[in-house]
Amino acid sequence: MLKCIGIDPGLGRMGFASVAREGQVFRSLSYGCIETPPSETIPVRLNMIYEKLGEQIACCSPDFMSVEKLFFGRNITTAEYVWQARGVALLLAAKHRLPVLEPKPSQIKLAVCGYGTAPKEQVQKMVQRILNLDCIPKPDDAADAIAAAVTGFFLFAEEKRTAPSGGRHASISFR
Repeated sequence: MLKCIGIDPGLGRMGFASVAREGQVFRSLSYGCIETPPSETIPVRLNMIYEKLGEQIACCSPDFMSVEKLFFGRNITTAEYVWQARGVALLLAAKHRLPVLEPKPSQIKLAVCGYGTAPKEQVQKMVQRILNLDCIPKPDDAADAIAAAVTGFFLFAEEKRTAPSGGRHASISFR
């Protein structure tokens, strides 16, 4: 059984999902969101993410991490905070010696739905179907983290297949 922790980065709400794969069957181990109050300072909020996400990693013992790559158009201030929260996830991956995959949103949509411009609602429905869940995972950030984890399995298998040594790298990044 191979396990991945998927991350949908965010400062106010960071989605996480622990997903296992045995053969072609995906199973949800846990999912949810780490929420930080806007009334707190940025360093305090980042520390909250560090502690809570660290607990999730320790609890599920993943084999690798899949963190959605960010794309922002205009709001640089929001992007800066999300990048900082994403950095906390990457730091935890390094601390726990987890290989990191960084799928783009279009790669996640392609892996989960079959096309890279699928609407958010379709991604959520496919996540429900792939994991055989009773309902669509809520909030949206948790469903997005599950989709990142599922995509991580495909990218991890591809990296393993094409790596010269046939094994894992300390860090894997897809651009």
